[in-house]
Amino acid sequence: MPVIEIENLRKTYSMDGGLSVEALCGVSLCFESGEFAAIMGASGSGKSTLLNILGCLDPPTAGRYLLNDDNVAALEGERLAALRNENIGFVFQSFNLLSRTSALENTELPLMYNHSGLGMTEIRRRALAALDRVGLAERADHHPNQLSGGQQQRVALARALVNEPSVLLADEPTGNLDSRTTLDIMALLQQLNDQGMLIVMVTHEQEIGAYTRRILEMRDGLIIRDSPVENRRHARAEASGESTTRLNATES
Repeated sequence: MPVIEIENLRKTYSMDGGLSVEALCGVSLCFESGEFAAIMGASGSGKSTLLNILGCLDPPTAGRYLLNDDNVAALEGERLAALRNENIGFVFQSFNLLSRTSALENTELPLMYNHSGLGMTEIRRRALAALDRVGLAERADHHPNQLSGGQQQRVALARALVNEPSVLLADEPTGNLDSRTTLDIMALLQQLNDQGMLIVMVTHEQEIGAYTRRILEMRDGLIIRDSPVENRRHARAEASGESTTRLNATES
């Protein structure tokens, strides 16, 4: 069963003066567990709109969207927020960390909104485990302004993983990073994918898309290419085998 299944997805935005813009024009696709897909295309092609809908941040105008067999279009309010929080982790280009809170506290945030009734001891344990998973446990008490850009993105990744989601959505996750740090982040994402996580990433860089397993190219709200990645690049190997992460598939 697909983790994500969308059929004839459409999104129309109403503009001033009675004009409308069709950002998605009938997109149909499936994502299985263990896939690593890059959505690519020029500005205005619809890739960010598609990612926002997949992340339950923006409703489609028409079409069907199933997430782990739940009909997303039939949910709203707290039920939709709960589905998103439990199933989807987000990583953004701008990190989106709270500046006055530590790396640990930033990582704990999704668990604070989780309605499973976890106590603070368990929340802290899971947050520390998530930071350790991305190799940053020793910086748990540091604030964002005390961390490099790559370290901030790893905190953002730990925050995305702390609820153990089935889907990780990444919007230009290396856009603000230098080339060496980009390799570190892509190595982390590849390891997560190797452990079975579905990752869908928006990028405009062909060289970043080459680290994934599947390329979806968009133009004018449509998918014009959907193909596997041949001669896939491996970030860890390109970083000369230097490991900056400590992913552990057995950790929760």
